[in-house]
Amino acid sequence: MLAEAALGPDRIAVATVDHGLRAESAGEAAHVAQLCAARGIAHHTLALAMQPGPAVQERARDERYAALDQWCRDNGLAALVTAHHADDQAETIVMRMNRGAGLRGLAGMRALARVPGGSLPLLRPLLGWRRAALASVLQGAGLRAVDDPSNRDARFERVRVRAGLVDASWLDPAGFAASAEHLAEADAALDWVADGICAGLAGPEIAIAPDLPRALALRVLERIIARLGSTVPRGSEVARWHDRLASGHVATLAGVRGHGRGATWHFTAAPPHNTR
Repeated sequence: MLAEAALGPDRIAVATVDHGLRAESAGEAAHVAQLCAARGIAHHTLALAMQPGPAVQERARDERYAALDQWCRDNGLAALVTAHHADDQAETIVMRMNRGAGLRGLAGMRALARVPGGSLPLLRPLLGWRRAALASVLQGAGLRAVDDPSNRDARFERVRVRAGLVDASWLDPAGFAASAEHLAEADAALDWVADGICAGLAGPEIAIAPDLPRALALRVLERIIARLGSTVPRGSEVARWHDRLASGHVATLAGVRGHGRGATWHFTAAPPHNTR
């Protein structure tokens, strides 16, 4: 109840997401509701009707954030706060390294971000805390932590990574968290430079020099798509688009046609498809 101590019970509200995937989850949500009621904190259980199956943790994350974002908006809340901690951060970074993530991904979870799929601020004030330290806080407050058996299910990637980090006691999750902060600063610096490059780009046709460092060029291409096209696609798609342009091709992505021929790259909105 760190937030209660810092802000007071009248300035926060708590939501528990019940994914409906385990028989015990309803009772666990009720347990949280009781803790909040004893402290005068508003609480609501968000019941989802998820089905088990492929990529269940990824689907659960997406649906959870969507439900929490809507709940915050419905209740006039200014931000969503989660309890992600330093061990979560280390697991996230290792998982992204395994997938070959770039700078943005390797910066891990941010202390201040946006709710995935939404626009509300997402705050993670506990990223500097270790899991064991938080457990000690709970114990000292006489609170019982809920045990979710899925956190020990080795079918899930995060569980396997967590077990690997525990076995490799010489790895320090706090070091991972510190590195993530440094990478986040580098990521922000690239965004700052990309914003400066794009500040003077306007009109129905945009031209840029093709000799930008690749990491910076990808940021610039994202901004060009945002101005001339539709929703910016995944980073891997932008990277493939960049590489085709760098090879001297004409290529279209997300409604933007890029001409990679010549000493300057030119971008225009792609003409609509003829459906006749």
